[in-house]
Amino acid sequence: MGAWPGKIRIEIDDEQLKREAHQRHEDPDVYAGRVLADGLNKARFLEGCAQFLSTPGMREEFARRFGPQPRPPTWPSR
Repeated sequence: MGAWPGKIRIEIDDEQLKREAHQRHEDPDVYAGRVLADGLNKARFLEGCAQFLSTPGMREEFARRFGPQPRPPTWPSR
């Protein structure tokens, strides 16, 4: 993967964090760690997408393989 930006900013209000942790019946510190991990995973995913799309020919290859429309689901409907 390429170079990471110098900073990644993830903001959540302390009171909001405590409220959401309480709603989920989690310790605020555990919840804060999960929020941080989720934010970092999102940043990594978006960086990977940007690198994929910036690789010459990848957009065209992706469209050739998968087409412009999403495939219908392969799982049985209920």
